[in-house]
Amino acid sequence: MRDSRAKRRVAALGSAGVLVTSALIAGAVAAPTASATADTRHGKDREAQGVAVAAARAAKTGIDWQDCPADWNLPRPIQCGWVSVPLDYAKPNGKQIKLAVDRVANTGTPAERQGALLYNPGGPGGSGLRFPARVTSKNAVWANTAKAYDFVGFDPRGVGKSAPISCGDPQEFVKAPKADPVPRTEADKRAQRKLAREYAEGCLERSGTMLPHMTTPNTARDLDVIRAALGEKKLNYLGVSYGTYLGAVYATLFPGHVRRMVVDSVVNPSRQKIWYQANLDQNVAFETRWQDWQDWVAKNDAVYHLGTTRAAVQQQWLKLRAAAAKQPFGGVVGPAELIGFFQSAPYYDSAWAPVAEVFSQAAAGNTQAVVDAAAPDLSDTAGNAAAENGNAVYNAVECTDAKWPTDWRTWDRDTTRLHRDHPFLTWANTWMNLPCATWPVPQRTPVDVKTGKGLPPVLIVQSERDAATPYGGAVELHKRLKGSRLITERDAGSHGVTGLVNPCVNDRVDTYLLTGKLDRSDVTCAPHATPKP
Repeated sequence: MRDSRAKRRVAALGSAGVLVTSALIAGAVAAPTASATADTRHGKDREAQGVAVAAARAAKTGIDWQDCPADWNLPRPIQCGWVSVPLDYAKPNGKQIKLAVDRVANTGTPAERQGALLYNPGGPGGSGLRFPARVTSKNAVWANTAKAYDFVGFDPRGVGKSAPISCGDPQEFVKAPKADPVPRTEADKRAQRKLAREYAEGCLERSGTMLPHMTTPNTARDLDVIRAALGEKKLNYLGVSYGTYLGAVYATLFPGHVRRMVVDSVVNPSRQKIWYQANLDQNVAFETRWQDWQDWVAKNDAVYHLGTTRAAVQQQWLKLRAAAAKQPFGGVVGPAELIGFFQSAPYYDSAWAPVAEVFSQAAAGNTQAVVDAAAPDLSDTAGNAAAENGNAVYNAVECTDAKWPTDWRTWDRDTTRLHRDHPFLTWANTWMNLPCATWPVPQRTPVDVKTGKGLPPVLIVQSERDAATPYGGAVELHKRLKGSRLITERDAGSHGVTGLVNPCVNDRVDTYLLTGKLDRSDVTCAPHATPKP
């Protein structure tokens, strides 16, 4: 993903989980009857027919490309347009929603052009509209691919410009400081559970029409309609983070519609992982990468003065966290906001030095540096609305995609167990996801991701120590997609590998997208350059 979850998660720490009534619990876990199973199968058939109807309509209509609206901040030569899709694919002629799309033309000759390359940055809840800017900003990593492809971005359903959903007041959503995510008492847990239940109720109240249809399979269907609207017979696709799961679901539902597909930093597609277990696995991986960063900080103690060992750096972190808990810095940066800022270091190597610098200044007594870096900007109305929207989509998709535990004792047991050895993110992650325990619309069964007839080889790219999408997810998807190839970036952990400078990776991505050729076997690359202070 560019997952943008790093920013969203901060604001969400205070809005999380709860128990449901016994009636709701019973309804959520009851085994489907034979007739219910038949209805589900019939529903899938209707959705398959519905997406064919919608795609045919989109192919006929096309996209009316225009200069982008000024407030979208997407200057020429980027163009913008809309694609209409059914809210409910079982009713393709019913209510329609409009999806925002944009593009920039390929930079090469007409003879070099190979069509459109669609992109999803992750989330769920991330906007892809900045993707064409990789071309207009002359991003060297993508220069060769840009010669052959129009770069096409889009806001998925519910996101940004595409029928955006909301679960609460954006200004309330970003207000700080939030409660410390690590509970000290049962009363702390009850308070967070109440917030989670209220958040789920807010999603239904504000976005009830959209909520049942906010699923990964529906977004995959939208992707196929966009493909048709672009006039493309087959899809070229780049998905990062959650975008890898979207790509995997698309490849399962529409295997014959795929031309080239690159998935980078992979969500584990197993039905047993989507989504509850995937988040537990993430807690472990974040701790590992957090420790990698602490080792780097300790190695550069001459610059940061935070200690020469990981243990010493951890003590400085705990000291800073305790100080924020006792008296939030600037009245607005408590432990929740600290975690939200510091977690960008385990996410991305590019954040290692900036986060360490703020940490160093704070440890030396300059807490204003932390306030400047981590405090929400209540005056940024548009940014706060985008953050709230991203968080709403994150919950809407993950909570609706799959069944989640409804008994608080399960969440409490698993979180307490993991927190003992992996304390950095575990409780914060639980509160982020706990609205799913009381989700107010039916939760689906995830797609069984697998190779279908006509699916070409898929290129999978993954760093070995990724925090947000642990390495096992790439291995699992590789097993499920026959003929796929896996590129592993050894001893590295940045989330989103294809955008980094590493010729071993970059050259293979270019070769695949430009020629369709893959290595005869999987490849292990040396890591990209380690950040410097």
